[in-house]
Amino acid sequence: MALPALIAVVDDDASVLDSLPELLEDMGFRARGFSSAVEFLGSGAMQDTDCLVLDIAMPGMTGPDLRDELQTRGCAIPIIFMTAQNDEAIRSALLEQGAKACLFKPFKEDALRAALDLAVDSS
Repeated sequence: MALPALIAVVDDDASVLDSLPELLEDMGFRARGFSSAVEFLGSGAMQDTDCLVLDIAMPGMTGPDLRDELQTRGCAIPIIFMTAQNDEAIRSALLEQGAKACLFKPFKEDALRAALDLAVDSS
């Protein structure tokens, strides 16, 4: 029997890392949380990750920086960005650059589920 999809959450906000992986597990996914892009890159989880839920604005390596690094490494993980900046121009640009979705925080569970279904189905 196949394992449920692994969703990696990368966000520097501890409250997100406390709650979002738990919600993902309640939805039937496996989930791992990482407090930075560097932590994710060093974890060895890239090969097993089916979808990345990624904050845009983080200290050091930002979400878009991590996306670029993954592309440089030839790692094509579907990405769902999330941001507290309710800016449609940012959202549109990320979608044009290949993101599966861009959710504005706080987002509803059904919006996350729809984005995950789209991202995991495409991987």
